[in-house]
Amino acid sequence: MSDFKLLFIGDIVGRPGRTVVKHFLENSRQDYDFVIANVENASHGFGLTLKYHNELIDCGIDAMTSGNHI
Repeated sequence: MSDFKLLFIGDIVGRPGRTVVKHFLENSRQDYDFVIANVENASHGFGLTLKYHNELIDCGIDAMTSGNHI
């Protein structure tokens, strides 16, 4: 049996959060088999727009969770 490495990223908030996640995943995405992130505040604290959805997917996020702002 092989190990499965899962990364779950907590609440991404606005541009600063997206920037940190992007830089982190640029350097370490290859270390994880699957990446999940909470994105309910990714659009400046007001849910998630298609633009930022695509940006985060392009960073290497495989699945997204949300909350009451979506």
